[in-house]
Amino acid sequence: MTPPIATETYTAPTQYTTLKLRATATDVPAAVLAARATAARNPEPSPSATQPAPSEQADYPYARYLPAFPKEEHFDPLVPFTHSDPGLRALAVSPTSDVPLPFLQAADSVTEITPELGTEVRGVSLAKLTSEERDQVALLAARRGVLVFRDQSDFINAGSDAWLDWGRHFGRLHIHPTSGHPEGIPQIHLVYRDGQATFNYERSDRTTSLVWHTDVSYELQPPGLTTLFLLSSPDSGGDTLYASQVASLRHLSPTFVSFLRTLKAVHSGVEQANFSRSGKRGGVVRREPVEHVHPVVRRHPVTGEESLYVNSQFTTRIEGLKKEESDNLLNFLFDHVGKGGDFQARIKWSPNTVVLWDNRICVHTPVVDFGPSGQRRHGCRITPQAERPIAAWEGLELSNESLI
Repeated sequence: MTPPIATETYTAPTQYTTLKLRATATDVPAAVLAARATAARNPEPSPSATQPAPSEQADYPYARYLPAFPKEEHFDPLVPFTHSDPGLRALAVSPTSDVPLPFLQAADSVTEITPELGTEVRGVSLAKLTSEERDQVALLAARRGVLVFRDQSDFINAGSDAWLDWGRHFGRLHIHPTSGHPEGIPQIHLVYRDGQATFNYERSDRTTSLVWHTDVSYELQPPGLTTLFLLSSPDSGGDTLYASQVASLRHLSPTFVSFLRTLKAVHSGVEQANFSRSGKRGGVVRREPVEHVHPVVRRHPVTGEESLYVNSQFTTRIEGLKKEESDNLLNFLFDHVGKGGDFQARIKWSPNTVVLWDNRICVHTPVVDFGPSGQRRHGCRITPQAERPIAAWEGLELSNESLI
């Protein structure tokens, strides 16, 4: 039996592209209102690792992309759509990983970050890629998990309209239910921390800042190819760690993997929503939280590879198991991924870097080790949704309904 599939055909959304939202002084970080007042007369230079002092925030050139949290902003529940994966189209020019992808022929260098995960590319401008070459990017991400493109000032300085056009090529753009976004542009998810405030999901009651996750996995159709770049970064620290869920599964015994294929897990957005409702982050919940059941082992629609699909931020329990059984199994899997240096990669940010990853086969976590410096880490994430996760075992029955 194959899992149920969505039936609605996806059309690039336009209803949010001209949305005008106004935030009050309580909706934005300290000094942001003054920064916005002067942002229009400041040209956008390439992102710099050098941070202005808090008193100089009014001169911050990316003030128009600082996080806003309009209290009146609310969205209806997401509806299913049929996802057409761009990576499938690129198989025509590269049916196997042994056949080079044409868009890389112009690259100055293409370097594997680790054998299991990650490729760094220099000399290719993302802003200049054709539609067919964007398809090839999706295919490379499906095969390598994480792609790091350096020297992308053209892409970053192209602005929000170009970023959204880029994202729509890969799927329906997700609007985050709780995070900050630039005023009037809810499809851009922002990460933001400076010496005065943080507007991220961060837990100060833990011994580490690491929170391994795949983005918004509680959605019925979680993200596929995801894009992140920093407009401002600390001089040192603020790296992002990634782990391959394909390799993490492969490191387990065949007998255990066979058992995992029969399981499905609950992914919940409730804790994230309650975090914001408590007044943290920005204090808004613009879409009510959902919980969906996904296979513990999923199959990638392009490569056919199986990957582990649980994460410590959103996966709350294994269906059909007693609490102690579920807790112990999930804790083992979380620990396995978190300690898996064999299949992890650490990405260091430098100005004009753009990182893409396939959220279906990777987990990641920021490293919040730069707090004492007081420097700013400010980034934009573009998050196209993909298919409803496909179970590795075809006999696994899955419901499309939210549990709440």
